[in-house]
Order: sequence, then C-alpha cells, then structure tokens
Amino acid sequence: MSLISRPSLPPAVLAVRGAALALAVVALGHTLWNGVVEPGHALAFGVLVTVGELARWGALPGEREPAPLGSAGALAYALLGRSAGEPSAHGVLQVITVVAAAQLLASVPQLARGSGPGPDRVARRILAVAFAAVCFQPLFNSGRTALWFGEGPYFALFLLLLLVLTALCDAVLAALLLHSRTRYPFGPLLRDELRALSGIGSAVCATGAVMALGVAVGGLWALPVLCVPLLLTQVSFRRYAAVRTTYRQTITSLARSTEIAGYTQHGHARRVAELSTAVGRELGLAGPELTVLEYAALMHDIGQLSLVDPVPDGATAGLPPAEQRRIALLGGAVVRQTGVDTEVAVVVEQQADPYREQPITARIVRAVNAYDDLCGEGVSGPLGALEQLRLGTGRDYQPQVVEALARVLARGGLTPVRSG
Repeated sequence: MSLISRPSLPPAVLAVRGAALALAVVALGHTLWNGVVEPGHALAFGVLVTVGELARWGALPGEREPAPLGSAGALAYALLGRSAGEPSAHGVLQVITVVAAAQLLASVPQLARGSGPGPDRVARRILAVAFAAVCFQPLFNSGRTALWFGEGPYFALFLLLLLVLTALCDAVLAALLLHSRTRYPFGPLLRDELRALSGIGSAVCATGAVMALGVAVGGLWALPVLCVPLLLTQVSFRRYAAVRTTYRQTITSLARSTEIAGYTQHGHARRVAELSTAVGRELGLAGPELTVLEYAALMHDIGQLSLVDPVPDGATAGLPPAEQRRIALLGGAVVRQTGVDTEVAVVVEQQADPYREQPITARIVRAVNAYDDLCGEGVSGPLGALEQLRLGTGRDYQPQVVEALARVLARGGLTPVRSG
C-alpha cells in the first residue's frame, strides 16, 4: 500500500503520510544495510502482524480497529526488551521495518480483493508503533528502565503507561486526519476517538503489554497462547458490530416505507440523514448524539403513513404549524412501536416545535428537512432554500443550525438536490 499522496490532499494528510513513508524507507534501508538482528523474533512478530492484518477480512465498513491482533503484535514487538530472560537488541528501526513489511505483505491479497487498508491507516500504524518503540527501546537498552522501575509491577505499569500514550497519539492523528479532510471541529472528532479507546482499543493495549511481558519470561512460545483472548474478543466485537449494522438496516428499511408508499420523494430520508449528520458534526455533536440524529433523520417522515391523503411530494415544510406537529406526533408514536431508542422518538415528535423548545438534534432535523423540501419545490435552488431558512430563524429554525448547514453546503458545493 503506497503512502504517496496526490498534491490535492490536505497538508496535514500529506505531512502524516510523508512522515510515515520517510520512517519506513529509513528503517528499511538501515535494516538491509546492517542485517536483521535476532531473525527468529523478527519473523515471529512479522508473521503475527501479517496474520492479524489478514484477519481484517470480513470487517464491516467503518470498523475502527479491523486488525486488533496485528496492532497488538506490533506494539508488543515495540515494547519487547527481553525474550526468555535474555536481553533483545532489535532496536527502533528494525521494529518499524518488521511492521511496515508485514503490512505490505498482508495488503497484497487484500488489494486483490479490493479490501486493503487505506494509506491513512497504514501511516497511523507506522507512526504509532514508532512512537512506542522510541519511548521504550532506548530506555531499556541503556538500563534505565531496570534502574527506575525494576522488573516487578512498576515495570508492567510503565508498559501500560506507554501504551496509553501511544493510543492517545494515534487518536490525535486519527482526529487530525479526519478534521483535515472534512473540516469538522477537531474537539468532537477527538472525543469520538478517545471514546473508542474504551472498547477494543483497551483490549489491544492490554494484549500488547501482556505479550511483551509473556515473551520476556517464556520466549516466543507465549505468543500463540496470548493471541487467543484477543481473537475471541475480535469475534465477539464483530458479532456486536453485525447486530448494530442489522439494526441500522432495519431503521433504513422502515424509513424507505414512506417512499415506497408514495408519500415522500425517493432518496429524501437518506439525503436528510446524511446532511443532518454532517451538520451535527459541524456543530460539535459526537458519538451517541450523532447516532440518535441519524436515526431520527431517517425516520422523520414516518408519521405520514398515518395520513389518509398524502402531502404533495411529501414536503411538510410548507404545511401549517398545527399540521406539522400532528404529523410529527404520529411519527413519534410509530417510532415508539417499532422498539427504536426512545430518544429517537422524542426527536421525531419535537421536530415541528418552535426551535427554542427543541433539543439540538430536532433543530437540525427540522432545518435540513425544510432545506431538502424547499429545494424540491424549486425555490431558486439551494441558495433560495437557504434564504428561506434564514427568513424563518425568528421562530422556526435556529440561526446557528442554518449557518452550519450553509457552511457544510459551501464545502460540498451548493448543488441542486435531485429527487431521484
């Protein structure tokens, strides 16, 4: 997987990829020139990282850590100071070489199937492992870790601290890359990444430390034994992610029922959900709030199924306020009967209320829904629709939400919304 980027990429993305590529090239050159130290250990950890990367097959789209075994193996090699009681001497650059070579080897069959890791993920892995190795290897090889922490529990705590710092470094890089690409606020993106560390990220860090300590005492035979818990965790995590994906697909299918029945235009719910999520990120929403926002935006029109006469083109933005509230309450009742989270039903019920009485998620859904409806009515295109929203900021639409919508549209281009 090449880390070379096109000039059109944001400067931060270019810097991260360039730094990772430079590190990989320097490390590979140094290792080829000086030879591989302790080739048995390099091969064992290289195979572990490769197998871990290959295990990402079957990962669901958007999965934060599709190769936890590969991550844990790479971190364990970076924090390896002894093997079966004997000091190791592989050094920082060999760690980077083994990890980069293993990722390159694993990416060949993955790319053939079109499922290889992205350049940003590869760059983050190289930089995170390099950070851990730079923090640990010089201190251990100089004897300072034995002097400061000894060989007991304080040394284990030192390894865990290094892994936490490495995870924080990776989270900052991930948030920075996403911020550079999307221009969403950096703070909420970083909170999302830090929140993810409490899941499988903590299992990766713990397994990396245990692997390093296990090999230090029992040698390479400890690796296959210590891999089993993380593999079981990965299987359980995949099943949980599959359940969440099925749940979202069910909500999407329910949202499409209004389109199939002819109550709303084709693609309306999907467009409102995508744009609402973008506006939510622009306003600093993260994690569970974004999930509730997406689900509510998908199901915001489901109350129209209770109407005897469909609203023309499904455009509820032009209806009288009382009729809008009636449809919203009907929609909330339908959502409650489906078993979807109650917070989603509350947002659907309150989407037609004056914005000062709404939660932020309902304010976003109402403004984005009105924008899509107005674009469908052909009121001078997107700019005319935004102008209509601005005229309604006295009661119906929160000014901050409308301006956030305008910024999102400006970055993506103010193109007309198609009904097909």
